[in-house]
Amino acid sequence: MNLFSLLQARAAAGDPIRVGLIGAGKFGSMYLAQVPRTPGVHLVGIADLSPARARENLARVGWPAERVAATSLDHAAKSGTTHVGDDWQALIAHPAIDIVIECTGNPPAAVEHCLAAFAAGKHVVNVTVEADAFCGPMLARRAAATGVIYSLAYGDQPALACELVDWARTAGFPVVAAGRGHKWLPQYRESTPDTVWDHWGVSAEQARIGGMNPKMFNAFLDGSKPAIESAAIANATGLAAQSHGLSFPPGSIDDIPTLMRPKSEGGVLEQKGVVEVVSSLRPDGTKLPYDIRKGVWVCIEADTDYIHRCFGEYQVVTDPGGRYMCSYKRWHLIGLELGISIASIGLRGEPTGLARVFNADVIATAKRDLAAGEVLDGEGGYTVFGKLVPAGVSLAARHLPLGLAHSVALVRPVAKDQLVTWDDVAIDTASPACRLRREMEATFAAREPERMA
Repeated sequence: MNLFSLLQARAAAGDPIRVGLIGAGKFGSMYLAQVPRTPGVHLVGIADLSPARARENLARVGWPAERVAATSLDHAAKSGTTHVGDDWQALIAHPAIDIVIECTGNPPAAVEHCLAAFAAGKHVVNVTVEADAFCGPMLARRAAATGVIYSLAYGDQPALACELVDWARTAGFPVVAAGRGHKWLPQYRESTPDTVWDHWGVSAEQARIGGMNPKMFNAFLDGSKPAIESAAIANATGLAAQSHGLSFPPGSIDDIPTLMRPKSEGGVLEQKGVVEVVSSLRPDGTKLPYDIRKGVWVCIEADTDYIHRCFGEYQVVTDPGGRYMCSYKRWHLIGLELGISIASIGLRGEPTGLARVFNADVIATAKRDLAAGEVLDGEGGYTVFGKLVPAGVSLAARHLPLGLAHSVALVRPVAKDQLVTWDDVAIDTASPACRLRREMEATFAAREPERMA
């Protein structure tokens, strides 16, 4: 990609890419671990609700104390050190910042941070993919209107899947499906932060020692994160959400070409050109060999006899008919890879994934029978999980996006597995996130799903 040599040149010229980070939790800390060994990048400042925790995380990942400025952003910008504070507005507004990393994991807050950064002329890498899932297309439009870049975060699975889709299309292959892997059984839908470690693969004590957030990890387990990330992939690539959402077919990597065919050809897809998630577990709960649980994949088609023959000649793994194959990346390294986004934006002016259409939505869905007056607690919590639906279906039924199902009270009961609607909740429609979502709904209400060739 040549990014590293370009970073070295920026370092040699004394002109680093200047970055500000909002949120120094797990993802942010993983990125922080890589910053000291990346040339041509200066992390000017960190804004976190708990500056003390942020400093602890800096120490934990190996930052020397002398790299952390005890004074102001101005001092950090001039001295090459990093300021730590709790004032995200000041961080965004500071002229020394080129790129803002939104890493809070709080969808409504992330929208507010992104909008403020655009207004200040800053590029944004949005790690909080939950915000992208419910208003990414409008965030992208707002960024473009102000002449800055909005991007998904490399290292997270959506950006990696987008990269595979782009590779396939640039090489001339039709994309049949794309997505990520997951550890999945249907009963995980009902999991809560109290039960997550029973299924995840670590003990509660291991999780405690590792500082693992049970609500965050439960958002993966209960299917919310796979739905969120699938929506981000669909809206960035123009792939569609199937009418039933995600089916989580079990399979190894070598099974993907056989699974990711239309049902009429023996696969699981209702049509070509969709997002899907492959489970690493058989229905009986046993593990499949060579799984794609932590990775991403794209399934392509040999749509001519010549390419079909090439697949055979080069002995690639295909479906039984030899027409479908997949390319994949088996692992994603989360914040450890985020520097690719910073380099891509800062050196080439290119995002690593960008919501271009509104094809898919993720809806808050009741985990159990919910009573009027109960307060929804968002992805990974005790009340709702996220279900992937086509955006047109969501708009027509006035469904409530999962990203806004945070600290909002129900005004009427919602039965288990029922999709929550705007009319079911009392919500602050004046919040920046709610206003942007309503604007997006009005913008896309009359549109058909868009495909990107």
